[in-house]
Amino acid sequence: MENLPLNKKIILFDGVCNLCDSTVQFIIKRDKKDIFRFVALQSELGEQIIKHIGVDRSKTDSIILYEPGIAYYYKAKAAIKIASALGGLFTLMNIFSVLPKSLSNSVYDYIARNRYKWYGKKDECMIPTPEMKAKFL
Repeated sequence: MENLPLNKKIILFDGVCNLCDSTVQFIIKRDKKDIFRFVALQSELGEQIIKHIGVDRSKTDSIILYEPGIAYYYKAKAAIKIASALGGLFTLMNIFSVLPKSLSNSVYDYIARNRYKWYGKKDECMIPTPEMKAKFL
């Protein structure tokens, strides 16, 4: 996809999930190196990226980390990669990389399955504030 910034990591997130929205806000506040850009999974661009990289939507519906021209990650691996890229204490999340993928994804799936029940859901994707607009594609 030629119109994506090649020097940024793109986080595709569930735009109607309150937990995902809070997580995006959390990442933006701590993204001191301006590494990330954000796209709602439900958006037209989100759908195009998913189709482009060939992710099966039945395997994940909450978070995908896409590094244009390099790789993509989803579920627990995406969360670990995002935390590591933030640096500082967040790099400690790498410790979870030693867990079997099935175990870390099971924990991730449990949280993802219950995220609407625990944190609620919006009727539509959030609208970024003018200050945050540059972070969204």
